[in-house]
Amino acid sequence: MADFSAYVMVDWSAASAARLGRDSIWIAVAQRRGKRPRMARSDLVNLPTRADACRWLEARLAALAAEGRVLVGFDFPFGYPAGTAARLGLKGAPWRSLWAALAHAVVDGPDNANNRFDVAEEWNRRLTGEAFPFWGNVREEARGHLLRRGCRAHGPGDLPRRRLADARVPGAHPVWQLAGNGSVGSQALLGIARVWQLRHAPALAQITAIWPFETGFADDAGKRIVLAESYPSLIRPLRLAHLPKDAGQVAAMVEAFARADAAGALPAWFAGDPELSAAERDAAAQEEAWILGLTGRSRRVLRRRRKRKGKRRS
Repeated sequence: MADFSAYVMVDWSAASAARLGRDSIWIAVAQRRGKRPRMARSDLVNLPTRADACRWLEARLAALAAEGRVLVGFDFPFGYPAGTAARLGLKGAPWRSLWAALAHAVVDGPDNANNRFDVAEEWNRRLTGEAFPFWGNVREEARGHLLRRGCRAHGPGDLPRRRLADARVPGAHPVWQLAGNGSVGSQALLGIARVWQLRHAPALAQITAIWPFETGFADDAGKRIVLAESYPSLIRPLRLAHLPKDAGQVAAMVEAFARADAAGALPAWFAGDPELSAAERDAAAQEEAWILGLTGRSRRVLRRRRKRKGKRRS
């Protein structure tokens, strides 16, 4: 029997202005009717701003949770390399103190105007007193503690360049990178602040948990909504006529969630990678987060896919 009755996947955006289409926010929803999940065209939505997305998600998740349990994936990192919260001088559970600090620091307007570069520069000052480890500034003005391109190499004593999960995903970019092809740093800064907002929305606060921070490496059957970091490239995107790849990725991901649930595979997804050591699992559960469904097997599939893609290009 499936554990969830609905599946949601969110492709996030760090755009600084309202935007639709490519590189904007796409959300897919699949609901289980009987034995099979079904996704109508109306369950694929494209929203112009992060504020719009949060309002839409709050209302839709509350409605879905009234009918059953909901699994929600977001395509940006839910954490930073172990030790980040301590270097910032934050107290308490590392992930919680860092998420709360971001929610307090980030200003993200109704038109997508935001202060993510200011936040990254200030955190560079607090972390190292130099333009490190965050980097990538798409704006023209010079910043003393945030370089437009690149940063110095990470050395002994520095925070790691990559999270444990990122180091296991071929081609994954570090969460410190805020701009450029494949970057995820800006999405994380803005996304974490918004997911924290959703997590504490009045209609959702008592029925929602964040995996693995609030659940450990398991599902929490007592919560109607489980929020998790997901990585759409773990599966092949659907090709949807006249729609960008982002739309095909979220549509494919909700189908993958549903298939895994029907096959009884989701408990293994929630359990994380069995190859992680006890110390690594603790770091992921306390601060770094983990990608739902990322295991040794999925990593090998990704590597084979990248090799085939490289051969086609050559």
